[in-house]
Amino acid sequence: MGKNLIELQKDFVNLRFGMFIHFNSATFQFHSNPDVVDWEFDHENQGVPRRFPFDPQSWNPVRLDCAQWAEAGKAAGVEFAALTAKHHEGFCLWPTKYTEHCVRNSPVKTDVVREYLEAFRVQGMKAGLYFSILDLTQGINRGGCSPENKEYIKGQVTELLTGYGEIPFLIVDGWQSPWGGPSYEDLSFEEFDGWVKGLQPECLVLNIGSLDGLRHSDIVFHECAAGQRFEGGFAGPGASCHVLTKSWFWRDGDGDKVLKPADWAIDWIKRSNSCNTSFIINGSPNTDGLLDDNMVERFRQIGERYRKPAPLEEIPEGWAVR
Repeated sequence: MGKNLIELQKDFVNLRFGMFIHFNSATFQFHSNPDVVDWEFDHENQGVPRRFPFDPQSWNPVRLDCAQWAEAGKAAGVEFAALTAKHHEGFCLWPTKYTEHCVRNSPVKTDVVREYLEAFRVQGMKAGLYFSILDLTQGINRGGCSPENKEYIKGQVTELLTGYGEIPFLIVDGWQSPWGGPSYEDLSFEEFDGWVKGLQPECLVLNIGSLDGLRHSDIVFHECAAGQRFEGGFAGPGASCHVLTKSWFWRDGDGDKVLKPADWAIDWIKRSNSCNTSFIINGSPNTDGLLDDNMVERFRQIGERYRKPAPLEEIPEGWAVR
């Protein structure tokens, strides 16, 4: 018999510290453009014509090494990780059958999802995925989510949850968000969650855009780098995330910059953990597919200082909801 939702929430909170790997088309589209914030916000929100459609031929991480990412995470003391399998632009890091807009049509055809999962599992870490429902290339946006769009989303989620073994959680973004994506009227949380739980009953859905607690998410998510904050009285179950650089995806010069200090990260971990919230630090591989040396070193320094707290035993009131 599998675990119930409260047990799964408790397990997630007790992981305490994770790694968020932002690596996708934006790594190549915007690394030299300081005026774009990781995706085409103006296209989704102000109706501006697309300026940066991504050509899969531009995906060319010639030194891709997911094992290097995992080793850096292990040195930091993280116990779980998430990879941007598909971000808002819509490019897929696995050879999906539902679109040609994926690694299959790129110079480097590596199934990054598979390589990532295998590398982090070898290091003993829980490896989950990030999946954007907002898809600028496919036209799934705040204008709606048609029945055909739903089949597209369901098909890709099915690929991810049936072709790669156990996925402990799926971070979902670009959905009922103040800045865009389809609404719950277009695609209900219950329908999406039903797809996920029907494939992997113990896969948690972490909805970044959810602003109403656990009504539309299994874990309350706070994107701290975007200004979201959890209050001191928050009792979880939560996830929070932040960046060591100035953006989620890699930018030119990041390898030469002074990153936020290890003590800054330790403070965020402690504050998050005190509110039954697991903290996720971002790692952004460069266009070669590697973490820069300064980021690897910062992860190592975090690991020297990090001490995992005792596990949560007693569950506060208000968890589970469904």
